[in-house]
Amino acid sequence: MYDIKALYEAQSVADAIRLLREHPRAQIIAGGSDVLVQIREGKRAGVELVSIFSLDELRGVNLEEDGTLRIGSLTSFSHITKDPLIQKYINVLGEAVDQVGGPQIRNIGTIGGNTCNGVTSADSASTLFAWDAVIELTGPEGVRKIPIKDFYIRAGKVDLHPSEIQTGILIRRESYEGYAGHYIKYAMRNAMDIATLGCSINVKLSDDKKKFVDIRIAYGVAGPVPMRAVHAEAYGKGLPVSGETIRKIGDTVSEDIMPRDSWRASRAFREHISKVLCQRALTEAVRRAGGTVPDDLSGEMGGAAL
Repeated sequence: MYDIKALYEAQSVADAIRLLREHPRAQIIAGGSDVLVQIREGKRAGVELVSIFSLDELRGVNLEEDGTLRIGSLTSFSHITKDPLIQKYINVLGEAVDQVGGPQIRNIGTIGGNTCNGVTSADSASTLFAWDAVIELTGPEGVRKIPIKDFYIRAGKVDLHPSEIQTGILIRRESYEGYAGHYIKYAMRNAMDIATLGCSINVKLSDDKKKFVDIRIAYGVAGPVPMRAVHAEAYGKGLPVSGETIRKIGDTVSEDIMPRDSWRASRAFREHISKVLCQRALTEAVRRAGGTVPDDLSGEMGGAAL
């Protein structure tokens, strides 16, 4: 059932890099929630695997001296959701990854594996885009750090060099301090389903909670890779917090997104719900940031279930 040529167990990050250099065709395996399924389906028949599952140094969430939140790439979704630092500073990430698969998947699936897959539907990906996350990569040449928007190259392809592994995800203090957010996943079912569209939004309001100081709007499945709606973000900055502003911001996302037709949903449907999800997530983000929105936008999606 599992056609595996060889399995090598890394004892450290340096050892994992050594094994990848010695076996250049080998694949990294962590939780295995994706790789083992692909092997069983015959997509990676005869593969060599380098397991990093035992590297506890890559697990956990820490607050560094400069206020940067560091999430180890082997941290499971379940641990992220329950972590006190995540709950205190970027709770929306915990809420997003709590919508991945079912409990079994969340217990073994890792945030590093989820992002390294390069798929646009990953619940963690769009949320990390909204947090301006930085990806830490370690390889033979040392450590490099790149913005998550540069990590995703195209559908299913990320910027991982040969013999390199992802070791951490960093969210700097200036990316989360003073922000509040919300993530909405639209899917055909409430559980165990891949997102038809995902929208994650963070906002920073003025001291009197009357204006948008900053807005970050990120999508999954609105294009070949997760993306930010930069035109909509720029449009909303400095505007008053109101239902009318939120409606116009939602309308503006069409300038950025590039959804496609698929068996899950048509392009036209994704274009429609991208506006509505933006409006709903933005409304909730404003409320979490201490602001108020005079009029309710929740009825604009008709009978569609979220």
